[in-house]
Amino acid sequence: MCSSACHWPSPSCQTASGALNLKPDDSDFLEVVGATPLVSIDLIVRDGEGRMLVGMRRNEPAKGTWFVPGGRIRKDETLARALARISEWELGVPLHANDVRFAGVFEHFYATNFAEVDGVSTHYVVLAYIVKRAFNRDDLPAVQHSEWAWLSHPPMEKVHPNTLAYLAVTEAEST
Repeated sequence: MCSSACHWPSPSCQTASGALNLKPDDSDFLEVVGATPLVSIDLIVRDGEGRMLVGMRRNEPAKGTWFVPGGRIRKDETLARALARISEWELGVPLHANDVRFAGVFEHFYATNFAEVDGVSTHYVVLAYIVKRAFNRDDLPAVQHSEWAWLSHPPMEKVHPNTLAYLAVTEAEST
């Protein structure tokens, strides 16, 4: 059963076809998404060759595009706890403040939402962190992303514009 305590959307929130199965708590969250910005953490993972880790998104927003790992911060959750939870969920490893470097604050606007309900957009205020670490793509969780790749220049097709912005920021910084 999906609850407001699960990392949205969890596999238990999905039907066999992958469609979301909205419960009463989910409709409350949809109302929040439609009325306020969400605060999230994105992880800009760069390996020793300067490539950036991206996953093919399974869910909205940004479904069907290559995007960096990340997730929303929960109410009453400290940044340190959110970083550890999100990185463990997305990368299989809990990261801590000494494992990352702050890259900046970004805004992401989407015409869609997690529930794919028409007329409800999503607005994120994103705290982006750079992680310099190599991961084996085969060992990464496949919950939010159907597959993983290492992105370099020139980028492959279907890379989300927000991910391209991260690529530009981190490449400019390393030159």
